[in-house]
Amino acid sequence: MINGFHTIVYSDDAAATRAFFRDVLGWGFVDAGDDWLIFGTPPGELGVHPTQGPDGEPWGTVGVHQSSVMCDDIEATRDELKAKGVEFEGEILDEGFGLTTRFKVPGIGHMMLYQPRHPVAYNL
Repeated sequence: MINGFHTIVYSDDAAATRAFFRDVLGWGFVDAGDDWLIFGTPPGELGVHPTQGPDGEPWGTVGVHQSSVMCDDIEATRDELKAKGVEFEGEILDEGFGLTTRFKVPGIGHMMLYQPRHPVAYNL
């Protein structure tokens, strides 16, 4: 039986990316050997989106996936991360389904910070 969901991010600087998740986000980890850190993440959920919206506009690309971190208060979380030196791209956007912004993660580019307005599944 499936008992977990493992996510992989590919990094141009794995040591810096691992340090970010460990030191900035404060995620616990195990060392699988040779500083190959595997992180425990907050509870998660999986959304399956179509590649086109109802108006035919593209929403995504087959084979391209997105990881986001979720929060209950996006402004407070952004301020907390900024105090730790995290750089944000743009302002907080109201996407209808929730509030979003993007922040830099060393070695991998950007991740979305997301305050959902819909029911969440991570507590099921």
